[in-house]
Amino acid sequence: MEHSYIQITDLPDELLIMIFKKLDNIQLLYSLMDVNIRFNKILHVSNLTNRLTLLKWSIDNLISPLSDTVLDRFCKKIIPKIHHNVEWLGTESSSVERILLAAKYPNLNGLALFNMTEDIAQHLFNEENRLIDIFKNQITKLIINISDPKNKYWIEEVRI
Repeated sequence: MEHSYIQITDLPDELLIMIFKKLDNIQLLYSLMDVNIRFNKILHVSNLTNRLTLLKWSIDNLISPLSDTVLDRFCKKIIPKIHHNVEWLGTESSSVERILLAAKYPNLNGLALFNMTEDIAQHLFNEENRLIDIFKNQITKLIINISDPKNKYWIEEVRI
């Protein structure tokens, strides 16, 4: 037993799920999706993928969008594989359209939009926007964080 090593792949699925639940699911999905068939199967467990918050928090609590590289991987590779599990989505408002157009989300009912500006709001909630059906017919809980340079930040919650 002098040179005995255990690897993460040696752990049973139940233990991996318990560990994965303690980790940030966005980092987990980005790092482990498509690593192997077993990890893919575990990552598709709905309680690991039913709530996605696709944004970055800085140390001083400022919110920014994910990098284009990370967002590209989510929109092209990850979301199309887990879209049916997603019930809640949080994102920086400049990324929401790109994320929502990456796949159909049949179970999505909650949405949080951060750093909302008047221009983005006018675009997103315009009757001609192709996402308006999702906002009208699917979202039952909407949280909007409004970015206003005069006032710091505040959150307005709207129940539909």
